[in-house]
Amino acid sequence: MSLKKLKRFEILTKKVYKPKEIILTMGTAGIKIKIMPTSPSANLEHIKKSAMKLVEKEGGRNRNYEEEPIAFGLKAIIAFFEWPEEKELEMIEEEFSKIPEVNSVQVIDMRKID
Repeated sequence: MSLKKLKRFEILTKKVYKPKEIILTMGTAGIKIKIMPTSPSANLEHIKKSAMKLVEKEGGRNRNYEEEPIAFGLKAIIAFFEWPEEKELEMIEEEFSKIPEVNSVQVIDMRKID
């Protein structure tokens, strides 16, 4: 291959095979959190609604909220929601624990959704 043809080839390949910019985006995590109320007489519906509002406000998406019997009439709330991976999970845990009539908050499952 002549020098002239080689330079032409280099010019063409630089135009055609331009490296593309790669943008890495974070995914979405599926989070399950157990919310324990302070007593069996705690208003579970109020706790659920407050938790749902917090998740939506902070950029998550609600999926499912279930009541799980623990003992002696006490029921925990199992909250399942989508959470952006780039956001810290500790922040939403702290917000859940500030809801009135909530005793404790515990992450029980965390999985990558997409």
